[in-house]
Amino acid sequence: MPERSPMVSVRVSASERSLLEVAAKQARTNLSDFVRRKALEAAEMDVLEQRTVVIPSRSWERFEDWVNAPARDVAALRKLADTTPVWQD
Repeated sequence: MPERSPMVSVRVSASERSLLEVAAKQARTNLSDFVRRKALEAAEMDVLEQRTVVIPSRSWERFEDWVNAPARDVAALRKLADTTPVWQD
């Protein structure tokens, strides 16, 4: 017998559920799949937008060395920087 997936339950108002049902129908999916997909998309965006970086004290000197090192010349980036953008042609 397959293992059941853990369930997440969310309370919504009647009008919120109606809106979700309409959106799910327009997306040609069921309500559960629609809500799961949209919740995961929102979670990914929140995680990707995290702006706090924690650097352990044992790595701080190495981080400072990296930050203060001279920039490396990367040929591919130099070529890209020297290219006129397509919208300026």
